Amino acid sequence: MINGKKIVVVLPAYNASETLEQTYKEIPFDIVDDVVLVDDASPDNTVEVGKALGIKHIIRHEKNRGYGGNQKSCYNKALEIGGDIVVMLHPDYQYTPKLVHSMCYMIANDVYPVVFGSRILGKGALKGGMPMYKYIANRFLTLTQNILINQKLSEYHTGYRAFSADVIRAIDIEAGSDDFVFDNQMASQIFMAGFEIGEVTCPTKYFEEASSINFSRSVTYGLGVLATSLRHRLHMWGIVKSKIYRSPKNG
Repeated sequence: MINGKKIVVVLPAYNASETLEQTYKEIPFDIVDDVVLVDDASPDNTVEVGKALGIKHIIRHEKNRGYGGNQKSCYNKALEIGGDIVVMLHPDYQYTPKLVHSMCYMIANDVYPVVFGSRILGKGALKGGMPMYKYIANRFLTLTQNILINQKLSEYHTGYRAFSADVIRAIDIEAGSDDFVFDNQMASQIFMAGFEIGEVTCPTKYFEEASSINFSRSVTYGLGVLATSLRHRLHMWGIVKSKIYRSPKNG
């Protein structure tokens, strides 16, 4: 807890049994109050590892809902248990939990309502082993997104994100995709709702156990990202209104 704000770390998991313990043990529990683990119908024993670690809030999807569907369960549960600041941390140990302090302090002290851990600020991405084709695609997509959305993020594709609960409540996360493009849709929703996103430099690790999508899925993801950014621009201009920007209260 920081400044009276309850901090909840959410772990969207799929086949994370080999890396979950290492990730969990580096979570800074001097400020983190609760952890939510959502297992997206993994064929491994991720849930059993989570229970052995003593994680109280564990959800297991009976059918695979996809990366976006997993996050929706994460955020809904975090709000249900009273989280004021919600941090999404991948349990595959690709991102260091040691940045939770910095990200949460920025939100708790009203510097930014949302903070991304950026692999692109500095040299963290290539140094950590990001494949060159993914790095080039990341830079191209981010440049295009910044132009269409009229923002200046260093990257939109990080899986390390912290949110004020007020931001999550203000946007309609259920209107987003259940697939990987959900991350970009959520960022677009946040900007459309008038919130700002801060960034911190984040080292990253690419290794066999770390989750990663293949080239074919990457292409599908990239096309989805471009479509999201174009939809954002058309909505801003009032040419084509998109349902993902509706208020969750107003429908």
